[in-house]
Amino acid sequence: MLKRLPASLLASVGPAAVLAVVLAAAAPAYAETLKWARASDVQTLDPHAYNEGITHAFNQQIYEPLVARSDDGKLIGVLATEWQMLPDHPDTWEFKLRPNVTFHDGAPFTPDDVVFSFQRAMAPTSNMRSLLNAVDSVTVKDDHTVQIKTKGVSPLLVNNLVNLFMMNRAWAEKNGAAVPQDFKSGQENYAARNENGTGAYRLVSREADHRTELVAYDKYWGIGQFPLDIDRIIYTPIQSPATRVSALISGEVNFLQDVPPQDIAKLEQNPDLRVVKGPENRTIFFGVNMGADKLTYGEAKGNPFADKRVRQAMNMAIDREVIGKAIMRGQSIPIGTIAPPFINGYTEEMGKLPKVDIAKAKEMMAAAGYGDGFSVTLNCTNDSFVNDERICQAMVGMMAKIGITVHLDVQPAGVVYPMVANGKTDFYLMGWGASTFDSQYIFDNLVHSRSEGRGAWSAVNFNNKEIDAKIETLGTEANLDKRNATIADIWKVVQDESFYLPIHAQMLARASQKKIHITPNLSNSIFVKTISVDK
Repeated sequence: MLKRLPASLLASVGPAAVLAVVLAAAAPAYAETLKWARASDVQTLDPHAYNEGITHAFNQQIYEPLVARSDDGKLIGVLATEWQMLPDHPDTWEFKLRPNVTFHDGAPFTPDDVVFSFQRAMAPTSNMRSLLNAVDSVTVKDDHTVQIKTKGVSPLLVNNLVNLFMMNRAWAEKNGAAVPQDFKSGQENYAARNENGTGAYRLVSREADHRTELVAYDKYWGIGQFPLDIDRIIYTPIQSPATRVSALISGEVNFLQDVPPQDIAKLEQNPDLRVVKGPENRTIFFGVNMGADKLTYGEAKGNPFADKRVRQAMNMAIDREVIGKAIMRGQSIPIGTIAPPFINGYTEEMGKLPKVDIAKAKEMMAAAGYGDGFSVTLNCTNDSFVNDERICQAMVGMMAKIGITVHLDVQPAGVVYPMVANGKTDFYLMGWGASTFDSQYIFDNLVHSRSEGRGAWSAVNFNNKEIDAKIETLGTEANLDKRNATIADIWKVVQDESFYLPIHAQMLARASQKKIHITPNLSNSIFVKTISVDK
């Protein structure tokens, strides 16, 4: 932003000197471009269209939620400065909004924008709907306050809002984007490639699968509160692990978010680079379509995955410790559940590894009528999780030991995820982190049948009305002991049914130029505004 120059200064210097002073005043005190590389691209800029970690991690530079989580997982205010369940109305949450916040087009952030954003996120095409199942209504109380009424007492509602980004009603309606992009159907809208957020950075250009550029927003509310040492972001998806690492070493990029485990030691020995490591709130697992009458993408009598004995045989044929050592180089936590160890509902008993027992697995296959095996296609990403393709390759060999012939189909996430979202797969690799740090988030998205906004990623087609009903109580159960008991009951069924085959909890490694200070984050989020750079 230009500063007004004193008249005395203007009078004492010539035109060329005046121009030099003006340009100096217009430039930031310190300018640094973050050349950020990841394995996969952002899938959409529409903040309510797609509930997926890589997309959220980028979009939060542009858009902001009411609350977020710090690096260590604690709730912090962003566009809300205070929040509470009203003591005399426990079915109502009240949020005090941050004053003097503007969108990138200059429009003020208002309580009505919060109402609009919630309504939009609850629309049928929103992939964020399951987070708001407990919400009954959102209303404006005054110029800086909104109230969210829930369908019952919902003590953990605030946990569901960390990736619920606020949009400007006028901008969305003006540009035909009042409802979210229908990502599952492959449709686009104006918000998919354009933005108007309140975040520290605004969009300059976007070339999908190639390059997206952001620049610092000069009227950001957080100026003076955060380092904001980065004034420009160039985000580049680089699918090949070796190419990503080479780009960092050569200086083509200066921040690599997902470092391949096999390259960590080499990068740690480079005096020009900095490597930070830490655990992530995410598990990696396989899913099988147990609900179909027959395989669509394989050759078998009926659907082998419909028989629990087959699923359990597959579970005991996976050698997770071998994957952890040979593929992940010790940078993972082998685990026996899809629940990350950090979340409410996880127990050490759930996390115990199933014993590898090929002989017993073969017996179970034979008892289920598949002693001669069967064949199936495994849909696997190659740009979403650490060493995802190599994990799938290992799975091919492990399943062969019990007579299952796996045909590996490896594609980018942009191809595989819509297959999972639309149920067009029998067998697939998946990863999931619980942004709410609570089991309900997993149940809503991965266990509940596909209905009323729930089960959005449940391609396993586990349809159990009793379990659905239990899941539906979690959003409005005021008694936390009773709620936790229900969570434990649901996990018992999920563990026993084995429609998900867990592999490990993922670890994080990030690398950057030595002068750039980036911290580990449990949710694998990046807040570029907090990055500091040595001057």
